[in-house]
Amino acid sequence: MAVNVAVVRETSSNERRVALTPEVAKKLKGKGATVLVQSGAGQPASFPDAAYKDAETVADAATTLARADVLFKVQPPTLEEIAQLREGSVVVSLLQPHLAPERTRALRDRKITAFAMELLPRTTRAQAMDVLSSQAGVAGYKAVLIAAEASPKFFPMLTTAAGTIRPSKVLIVGAGVAGLQAIATARRLGAQVEGFDVRPETKEQIESLGAKFLDLGVSAAGSGGYARELTAEEREQQQKALAEHLKGIDVIVTTAAVPGRKAPRIISAAMVEGMKPGAVIVDIAAETGGNVELSEAGKTVVTANGVTIIGPVNLAASAPIHASEMYSRNLYNFIELSLKDGALNLDWDDELIAKTCLTHAGEIRHEATRQLVDGA
Repeated sequence: MAVNVAVVRETSSNERRVALTPEVAKKLKGKGATVLVQSGAGQPASFPDAAYKDAETVADAATTLARADVLFKVQPPTLEEIAQLREGSVVVSLLQPHLAPERTRALRDRKITAFAMELLPRTTRAQAMDVLSSQAGVAGYKAVLIAAEASPKFFPMLTTAAGTIRPSKVLIVGAGVAGLQAIATARRLGAQVEGFDVRPETKEQIESLGAKFLDLGVSAAGSGGYARELTAEEREQQQKALAEHLKGIDVIVTTAAVPGRKAPRIISAAMVEGMKPGAVIVDIAAETGGNVELSEAGKTVVTANGVTIIGPVNLAASAPIHASEMYSRNLYNFIELSLKDGALNLDWDDELIAKTCLTHAGEIRHEATRQLVDGA
């Protein structure tokens, strides 16, 4: 019997993405699966029900969930949605296990096999499944557009009858996927761009995009492509050099993040106080604590010295068509590992499956989350 791969409409505030697009529905059908789409699931992302020619449209979420063998989601399922899933079914989604122990507990107790895509190993083979990277690229692009809109200056140099307008000086903090996309976007808009990252190996990537690498004399090269935590002395040295440099910057976009942990604090209130009036900061990491001390998630703050600090949330959802297309392909590439002739067979010897698994058969498989939930 063919496996039922299902998607329901996202219910989180301002979430416009859908986890399963018509393109991926066609691919799943080609693999022998039956695709179930709740009516209206794709509508916020501009995918009407009629576009899902290779799927069965189901009237409501409860029926869709009850029939699902595999559920694709963008945001973590709610406790109510988990309760409506059949025991033994599979969930593939971003699950934020470090933020909601009660959700992990519910998945375990319901005997759901839950794959948290943020736990996916960062290997070459996993790149086509990496939802963090695909969605971070959208965020980096959008953050620069927000900054350009908010800035009281032009980004590019302009030669006019009234004289030459000098380009804005833009600093991108963090050279991961979001940061590199932000650098590329700011360069396309004509700004004078610098990139800063505590990992020295990013210098070549930043410069390949036409930006200048800002070297503050501190290296924090870590494992898995992420930065390690700085020592107190290293942080003090970095902060002092960065504070001086920020005095001449017009726009900052901060993108530094460590999955599963609070965002590193990079720009202090004192640094912001030293910036010039009219400067703009967009803190992509505001949702996870912020790279900027004064940023607030979902809010725009204007300081006493005239610096605008914007804390956008869920930026990927602001470009829902392309974000959904990339996200849905990521999930398809992951589930395809286990899908053959319409049947789902999970290979627990495959590290991508084993290490991405959060819960299975009434157990929490991810040790750090198990300790968080069970306290042992």
